[in-house]
Amino acid sequence: MAVSRFSVLFLALLCCFLFTNAIQPSQKQVLLQIRKQLEYPKQLDFWVNTNDDLCYLSSPQVNITCENNYVTELKIRGYDLDQQPMKVSSNFDGFPIPSKTLSQNFSMDSLIATLSRLTSLKVLSLVSLGIWGPLPNKIQRLYTIEYVDLSYNFLYGSFPPTFTRLVSLKSINVDGNYMNGSFPDGVDLLSSLTSLSLSDNGFSGQLPDVTNLPNSLAILYLSKNSFSGQIPVKYGQLNHLQELDVSYNSLSGVIPPSLFSLPDVTYLNLTSNKLSGQIPSQTQCGSKLALVDISLNRFTGGLPSCLSTFVNNRSVKYDGNCLMVDVKHQNPSSYCVEEARGVEVDPKNLRESGKRKSPVILVGVIVGSVLVLVLLAFGFVVGFRKFCVGGLSDEKLLHKSVQDYSTTSYPSDLLTSARFVSDAAKLGKEGIPAHKLFSFEELKDATNNFHRSTLIGEGSSGKIYKGKLANGTDIAIRHLTVSKKYTIRNLKLRLDLFARLRHPNLVCLLGHCISDEIPDDNDANKVYLVYEYVHNGNYPSVLAGNNPADVLKWEDRLRVLTGVAKAVHFLHTGIIPGFFNNRLKANNILLNENGMAKLSDYGLSIIAEDIKQEDANGEGVESWQMKNLEDDVYSFGFILLESLVGPSATSRKEEFLMNEMASFETEDQRKNVVDPVVLSSCSQESLSVIISITKKCFCSDSWARPSFEDVLWHLQYAAQVQANAQRPAETVLFMGC
Repeated sequence: MAVSRFSVLFLALLCCFLFTNAIQPSQKQVLLQIRKQLEYPKQLDFWVNTNDDLCYLSSPQVNITCENNYVTELKIRGYDLDQQPMKVSSNFDGFPIPSKTLSQNFSMDSLIATLSRLTSLKVLSLVSLGIWGPLPNKIQRLYTIEYVDLSYNFLYGSFPPTFTRLVSLKSINVDGNYMNGSFPDGVDLLSSLTSLSLSDNGFSGQLPDVTNLPNSLAILYLSKNSFSGQIPVKYGQLNHLQELDVSYNSLSGVIPPSLFSLPDVTYLNLTSNKLSGQIPSQTQCGSKLALVDISLNRFTGGLPSCLSTFVNNRSVKYDGNCLMVDVKHQNPSSYCVEEARGVEVDPKNLRESGKRKSPVILVGVIVGSVLVLVLLAFGFVVGFRKFCVGGLSDEKLLHKSVQDYSTTSYPSDLLTSARFVSDAAKLGKEGIPAHKLFSFEELKDATNNFHRSTLIGEGSSGKIYKGKLANGTDIAIRHLTVSKKYTIRNLKLRLDLFARLRHPNLVCLLGHCISDEIPDDNDANKVYLVYEYVHNGNYPSVLAGNNPADVLKWEDRLRVLTGVAKAVHFLHTGIIPGFFNNRLKANNILLNENGMAKLSDYGLSIIAEDIKQEDANGEGVESWQMKNLEDDVYSFGFILLESLVGPSATSRKEEFLMNEMASFETEDQRKNVVDPVVLSSCSQESLSVIISITKKCFCSDSWARPSFEDVLWHLQYAAQVQANAQRPAETVLFMGC
């Protein structure tokens, strides 16, 4: 009887342990989303059976650890155990490389946003997976992270300023990437940091002073970069330092002797620099120092006794200098003297090379100068003829007007070489007619000479007319007035870029016309944009319930919002340069005969001068683009709010945010605010997901707002939850939900 009771108790405890440590469904969804964003690497194929608890599945290349139902460690590596990770390319221009990097669809920004949903994550290791792009500012969302390893990927750019807000960070490894810039500022704020590894990147500038390093630092790997200048004397005060590797840089000057005597140092690698001078004979070495490499530098004189090869349990490498020991493996002393002065010389022929080659150099300089003058004269003649006879090329004309692009944040080189970076562009072209150049006569015939009866709208960006082409196709024509500071060729380049925007959820641009009929305005061009005509009206009119038969239930609203989010995400990331200032509002969401959402009034900032100029305050291009990206997120928040509450939310905007957003907190409070149609047709979990992302869109701190990838993920997840809630009860029970 006692045994039976013990067995029952044991089984109960076992079941309790298993259920309490089973991964949360939301955490599993995040992991599956990460698998999708990493483009389904073969290492994660065993995740296919989503009924398994991922916390209890592992492989030699993948490991997940969970505590209290939440993921705390995620490790994925793209190489086998019997291999070593390595840098697959010496150069990387920031564009994806087939079979080496993830595809054009990958977004580092979106990956970090998804990882931030693992709210208990402490260890993140994504090694050699083809991840590419710069580290985004939102990396600070990983506020629980302690260990990060993103080595041997294709990261580029510098550390974002928000990196120093990861106050729990203990170790960071970005070896084997393509990051650049100077040593990251503010590293001293990471008071818990013990290991910093930046090897095999493109960092430059001087090494940081000890005051810019955390006192806890034990491992500092900076090899294979382009650091220059001297090793700061205060490095000899890093009493917790155990390993220092600054090899294969361009460091010069003398080495601080106190480096060798640090109490905990075990490994010093200074090889392949331009360090010079003598190492004082009285230099002492720490008792734990096991390996020293000062080879291939410019050191002279002798070695202190503690660096002698006869010292037990200590390996010392010093060949390739100008030392007085092991002379056959050293360079002549004159080589190191010249190198110390900053003159690159060949150590084999120091004395004769200058005398022998000086006449040759003189003749070479004279001949080269003559050739340069001839080429300059020839280039001037060709350029002058091209300018006078044929005018400037489109690309050069665009470059000449580079100041024009500062107003719309599109640099000239990007505008002339804009390219798609998303398969969504290909998807959007299916079934859509090619862009056409319309004549002004065609548009006059389509609108009865722009008769007042065809005018269907008017706003800050011009008038909109409804017309009908000769083949019976209904069209909408937007009339824009564009400053003549954009020449016709320049304007055509802009329109060509605009015409590339093809997505199922964008109102299709069928073509354009640049009219030369400008009776009283010599300072402006008239541009007519010809769009498909979308018949079923706009989103707010349907939300208002003007026709009871067309009232949108919650699942229908989610479908509309998801379509619009896909369109905006495409505008942000589907083409370089991205379109960020898209004037998002519910009135610009049109519904076709199938109830499919199509966004209008997008991307006009590249053509229309009347879009507000955000760069007047002197902000740079990058910060201006980011500001407008955040503006799109903020504006989309009001579209979400209108979907929850109804059209009345838009008219009260700021007042609603201040006074009524708190009413979303509980189910009872929601009854007083949320549209009754929504309440009667939604599941509470699906509704909660959308309320959560809506609040994030209105965050006062711009860095805390989600990306559109993040918004889109929440919308799709809410739709999935809603679909599950509408299934028959027996199906839900069968699934174990």
